[in-house]
Amino acid sequence: MSLRAKAELLLVGICMIWGVSFVVVKGALADASPLVFIAIRFTLAGIVTAVVLRLRPFALSRQALGAGATLGLCLLGGYILQVNGLLYTTPSKSAFITAFSVVLVPLILALGGVALRPASIAAAVAGVAGLYILVAPSRLTDVNRGDLLTLAASICFGSYIVQVGRYAERFHFRDLVPVQILTVGLGAGLLVPLERHPRLHWTPGFDAAMAITALLATALAFSVQNWAQRYTPPAHTALILSLEPVFTAAASRWITGERMGERVVAGAALMLAGVLVSELWGGRPAAIES
Repeated sequence: MSLRAKAELLLVGICMIWGVSFVVVKGALADASPLVFIAIRFTLAGIVTAVVLRLRPFALSRQALGAGATLGLCLLGGYILQVNGLLYTTPSKSAFITAFSVVLVPLILALGGVALRPASIAAAVAGVAGLYILVAPSRLTDVNRGDLLTLAASICFGSYIVQVGRYAERFHFRDLVPVQILTVGLGAGLLVPLERHPRLHWTPGFDAAMAITALLATALAFSVQNWAQRYTPPAHTALILSLEPVFTAAASRWITGERMGERVVAGAALMLAGVLVSELWGGRPAAIES
């Protein structure tokens, strides 16, 4: 099997892990408050990643530390908003709204002076239309706060993708990945005292959720993604990663019995179309996952 084939198979695997992780996180929030969960997940994942990738912290330059910390702060904001959003919305809607970050990337770049391509404009129109169908209630007073929090998270993840584009060629991923993951974990830990009702109950279910999210969906997945994207074309990577919310919908249906109504399906389809147009013809980086 060629390296490209192995890379694409691994990307499918981590895409499935990320898809299932939305459902796992939703369940884990019954045992831990959002900041406590994020702090434990990313601190554990950061330590594992640092050991596996043989991070040498004292050998890092200030520039590499700064780049990793910047990426970590973008992720920290995104995960705080996304995990809090999961308290109020469903895993499927959270995954599709998070995927909107891909459509936002060219719009964020345009604010910095980069010209928008026709495909990016078309993707934005499809994405916004799908987002409206997906989250808009019949009455303004019925707006789901979870959907709004997740939408704000997608902006943070879109900013993260833009920053990755700035730093990926300047610094080795073995330096960037552990630093950014540890930044999320330590940052969330410092914010825990500010949480209104921090809580943690160690249960077998929480242990399983931590193993899946910290070890598989974070430490393993981030490392595999960075390796795999060296051997597969960006368009193929985008096509594979765009299946993440589809895996989430399937996992949520199987594990929790969640049913997606016609409106949700229509909105999700439009958003997925926007993601695919943005990735396949917009010439932008692939999306970050959960």
